[in-house]
Amino acid sequence: MGAGKTTVGRAVAKRLDRPFYDSDHEVEARTGVKIPVIFEHEGETGFRARESLVIDELTQRNGIVLATGGGAVLAPHNREWLNQRGLVIYLRAHPHDLWLRTRRDKNRPLLQTDDPRAKLESLYTARDPLYRECAHYTIETGRPSVNALVSMVLMQLEVAGMTIPPAAIS
Repeated sequence: MGAGKTTVGRAVAKRLDRPFYDSDHEVEARTGVKIPVIFEHEGETGFRARESLVIDELTQRNGIVLATGGGAVLAPHNREWLNQRGLVIYLRAHPHDLWLRTRRDKNRPLLQTDDPRAKLESLYTARDPLYRECAHYTIETGRPSVNALVSMVLMQLEVAGMTIPPAAIS
Protein backbone atom coordinates (compact mmCIF):
# COMPACT_ATOMS: atom_id res chain seq x y z
CA MET A 1 0.00 0.00 0.00
CA GLY A 2 1.63 3.16 -1.22
CA ALA A 3 4.69 1.48 -2.75
CA GLY A 4 3.91 2.86 -6.20
CA LYS A 5 2.54 -0.27 -7.86
CA THR A 6 -0.11 1.57 -9.88
CA THR A 7 2.06 4.54 -10.85
CA VAL A 8 5.06 2.42 -11.82
CA GLY A 9 2.92 -0.30 -13.41
CA ARG A 10 1.07 2.18 -15.60
CA ALA A 11 4.38 3.75 -16.73
CA VAL A 12 5.96 0.33 -17.44
CA ALA A 13 2.91 -0.70 -19.47
CA LYS A 14 3.10 2.50 -21.49
CA ARG A 15 6.80 2.04 -22.21
CA LEU A 16 6.18 -1.58 -23.26
CA ASP A 17 3.01 -0.70 -25.18
CA ARG A 18 1.02 -3.26 -23.20
CA PRO A 19 -2.39 -3.09 -21.54
CA PHE A 20 -2.33 -2.04 -17.89
CA TYR A 21 -4.70 -3.28 -15.19
CA ASP A 22 -4.96 -2.43 -11.52
CA SER A 23 -6.85 -5.07 -9.57
CA ASP A 24 -8.30 -2.49 -7.15
CA HIS A 25 -9.59 -0.35 -10.02
CA GLU A 26 -11.06 -3.45 -11.67
CA VAL A 27 -12.95 -4.35 -8.48
CA GLU A 28 -14.30 -0.80 -8.29
CA ALA A 29 -15.31 -0.81 -11.96
CA ARG A 30 -17.12 -4.13 -11.64
CA THR A 31 -18.98 -3.22 -8.46
CA GLY A 32 -19.61 0.42 -9.31
CA VAL A 33 -18.42 1.58 -5.88
CA LYS A 34 -15.14 2.59 -4.25
CA ILE A 35 -13.20 0.12 -2.12
CA PRO A 36 -14.07 1.86 1.19
CA VAL A 37 -17.76 1.26 0.42
CA ILE A 38 -17.09 -2.44 -0.22
CA PHE A 39 -15.22 -2.62 3.10
CA GLU A 40 -18.11 -0.87 4.84
CA HIS A 41 -20.76 -3.25 3.48
CA GLU A 42 -18.88 -6.53 3.05
CA GLY A 43 -15.83 -6.13 5.25
CA GLU A 44 -12.32 -7.05 4.25
CA THR A 45 -13.39 -10.66 3.63
CA GLY A 46 -15.92 -9.62 1.00
CA PHE A 47 -13.42 -7.34 -0.67
CA ARG A 48 -10.71 -10.03 -0.71
CA ALA A 49 -13.11 -12.50 -2.36
CA ARG A 50 -13.86 -9.98 -5.12
CA GLU A 51 -10.15 -9.20 -5.45
CA SER A 52 -9.32 -12.89 -5.90
CA LEU A 53 -11.86 -13.28 -8.70
CA VAL A 54 -10.30 -10.33 -10.54
CA ILE A 55 -6.74 -11.59 -10.01
CA ASP A 56 -7.65 -15.07 -11.22
CA GLU A 57 -9.14 -13.63 -14.40
CA LEU A 58 -6.40 -11.08 -15.10
CA THR A 59 -3.50 -13.46 -14.48
CA GLN A 60 -4.88 -15.70 -17.22
CA ARG A 61 -4.31 -12.94 -19.80
CA ASN A 62 -1.05 -12.69 -21.72
CA GLY A 63 1.04 -9.60 -22.32
CA ILE A 64 -0.43 -7.36 -19.64
CA VAL A 65 1.02 -5.36 -16.77
CA LEU A 66 -0.92 -5.87 -13.54
CA ALA A 67 -0.71 -3.90 -10.31
CA THR A 68 -2.39 -5.65 -7.41
CA GLY A 69 -3.74 -4.23 -4.20
CA GLY A 70 -1.40 -4.35 -1.24
CA GLY A 71 -3.22 -7.23 0.47
CA ALA A 72 -3.57 -9.43 -2.61
CA VAL A 73 -0.71 -11.61 -1.36
CA LEU A 74 -2.65 -12.62 1.75
CA ALA A 75 -4.47 -15.40 -0.13
CA PRO A 76 -2.24 -18.37 -0.99
CA HIS A 77 -4.08 -18.93 -4.29
CA ASN A 78 -3.41 -15.30 -5.33
CA ARG A 79 0.31 -15.74 -4.62
CA GLU A 80 0.34 -18.95 -6.63
CA TRP A 81 -1.54 -17.43 -9.60
CA LEU A 82 0.70 -14.38 -9.65
CA ASN A 83 3.91 -16.39 -9.40
CA GLN A 84 2.97 -19.16 -11.83
CA ARG A 85 1.16 -17.09 -14.46
CA GLY A 86 3.42 -14.06 -14.66
CA LEU A 87 6.62 -12.39 -13.63
CA VAL A 88 6.22 -10.71 -10.25
CA ILE A 89 8.25 -7.68 -9.26
CA TYR A 90 7.88 -6.63 -5.64
CA LEU A 91 8.29 -2.90 -5.11
CA ARG A 92 9.52 -3.06 -1.53
CA ALA A 93 9.06 0.06 0.55
CA HIS A 94 9.71 0.50 4.25
CA PRO A 95 6.81 1.44 6.57
CA HIS A 96 8.07 4.96 7.22
CA ASP A 97 8.17 5.74 3.50
CA LEU A 98 4.74 4.17 3.05
CA TRP A 99 3.37 6.32 5.87
CA LEU A 100 4.79 9.47 4.27
CA ARG A 101 3.14 8.56 0.96
CA THR A 102 -0.27 7.53 2.33
CA ARG A 103 -0.85 9.61 5.46
CA ARG A 104 -3.38 11.95 3.83
CA ASP A 105 -5.13 9.35 1.64
CA LYS A 106 -8.69 8.73 2.84
CA ASN A 107 -9.30 6.00 0.22
CA ARG A 108 -7.34 3.36 2.19
CA PRO A 109 -9.74 1.66 4.59
CA LEU A 110 -7.08 -0.23 6.51
CA LEU A 111 -5.39 3.05 7.45
CA GLN A 112 -8.47 4.69 8.92
CA THR A 113 -7.26 4.02 12.46
CA ASP A 114 -5.93 6.05 15.37
CA ASP A 115 -2.36 5.05 14.47
CA PRO A 116 -1.96 4.49 10.71
CA ARG A 117 1.82 4.38 11.03
CA ALA A 118 1.65 1.44 13.44
CA LYS A 119 -0.87 -0.22 11.13
CA LEU A 120 1.56 0.12 8.20
CA GLU A 121 4.33 -1.42 10.28
CA SER A 122 2.06 -4.31 11.22
CA LEU A 123 0.97 -4.84 7.60
CA TYR A 124 4.60 -4.73 6.46
CA THR A 125 5.63 -7.34 9.04
CA ALA A 126 2.82 -9.67 7.96
CA ARG A 127 3.02 -9.10 4.20
CA ASP A 128 6.73 -8.72 3.43
CA PRO A 129 7.44 -12.49 3.68
CA LEU A 130 4.41 -13.20 1.47
CA TYR A 131 5.57 -10.72 -1.19
CA ARG A 132 9.02 -12.29 -1.11
CA GLU A 133 7.47 -15.75 -1.47
CA CYS A 134 5.70 -14.96 -4.73
CA ALA A 135 8.10 -12.38 -6.23
CA HIS A 136 10.60 -13.25 -8.90
CA TYR A 137 12.43 -9.95 -8.30
CA THR A 138 12.45 -7.37 -5.52
CA ILE A 139 13.20 -3.70 -6.08
CA GLU A 140 13.86 -1.51 -3.05
CA THR A 141 11.89 1.65 -3.76
CA GLY A 142 13.59 4.00 -1.30
CA ARG A 143 13.22 7.51 -2.68
CA PRO A 144 14.02 7.26 -6.40
CA SER A 145 11.82 8.96 -8.96
CA VAL A 146 9.09 7.12 -10.79
CA ASN A 147 11.25 7.15 -13.94
CA ALA A 148 14.14 5.55 -12.04
CA LEU A 149 11.84 2.84 -10.68
CA VAL A 150 10.41 2.21 -14.15
CA SER A 151 13.94 1.84 -15.51
CA MET A 152 14.79 -0.63 -12.73
CA VAL A 153 11.67 -2.67 -13.52
CA LEU A 154 12.50 -2.69 -17.24
CA MET A 155 16.05 -3.84 -16.48
CA GLN A 156 14.70 -6.70 -14.34
CA LEU A 157 12.37 -7.71 -17.15
CA GLU A 158 15.28 -7.70 -19.58
CA VAL A 159 17.34 -9.83 -17.18
CA ALA A 160 14.38 -12.24 -17.06
CA GLY A 161 14.64 -12.64 -20.82
CA MET A 162 11.71 -10.52 -21.87
CA THR A 163 12.13 -8.75 -25.15
CA ILE A 164 12.11 -5.07 -24.35
CA PRO A 165 11.92 -2.57 -27.21
CA PRO A 166 15.08 -0.39 -27.23
CA ALA A 167 12.98 2.76 -26.94
CA ALA A 168 11.53 1.49 -23.65
CA ILE A 169 14.89 1.45 -21.89
CA SER A 170 16.26 4.91 -21.36
